[in-house]
Amino acid sequence: MEQQTILVVEDDPSVRGALRDCFEAEGWSVREASDATGMMQEIEAGDVDLVTLDLGLGADDGLALARVLRGRSNIPVIFITGQGQPLDRVRGLEAGADDYIVKPFAAREVAIRIRRVLDGYRTRNVPRERLRIDHSSIDLRHGVIEHNDGRREDLTGTEAKLLELFLSRPEQVLSRDDINRVLHGRDWSPYDRTIDTHIARLRRKIEPADDANRMIRSVRGVGYVFTGQITGEVPPA
Repeated sequence: MEQQTILVVEDDPSVRGALRDCFEAEGWSVREASDATGMMQEIEAGDVDLVTLDLGLGADDGLALARVLRGRSNIPVIFITGQGQPLDRVRGLEAGADDYIVKPFAAREVAIRIRRVLDGYRTRNVPRERLRIDHSSIDLRHGVIEHNDGRREDLTGTEAKLLELFLSRPEQVLSRDDINRVLHGRDWSPYDRTIDTHIARLRRKIEPADDANRMIRSVRGVGYVFTGQITGEVPPA
């Protein structure tokens, strides 16, 4: 398998060094940037498979950079930051991040979570038939949704993995534990709103703008259930 490249965007040299050592020990190639200019230069140079990004980069805003990245490419983004309040996490995920890790971090946990995100993006390269759900056409191979009203949405790797989970189990109630194990390999914490943020973001992408009917419905005290009408080959669970 071709060696994958992680771009570490961090203005603290000691943190950059710790991440570099961790990622190289995992067999990944590592490139580094300390600000927005350096990040964009590395992205434009190509061959970046994932970006780790701090929220605070001196005068640069990590949230704004994540939105720029999401608008220009489908490279996965993981925030690694000292800002760990619930609202910070929500803002990071809403900006398009695939995961959010709070400093101080355990190097092994960071590596595991990065590998899960990379694996989620890689599975999207497996050829699959285009699906239709209600008023939308979904190309799971490329992570693209096209609506009948002309809107087009790109899915992040986490959103694609979440949608595949729902499509594989239509009309089946999935608990937050079920979902979190698939996305992150661990049980859900009652204080973690990450799952709800990912689902809110996915809902905005798969549901027509003028349709009040939910394809992904909340089940109070349990989790979520997918109720959309699916046509085509459903990916395996």
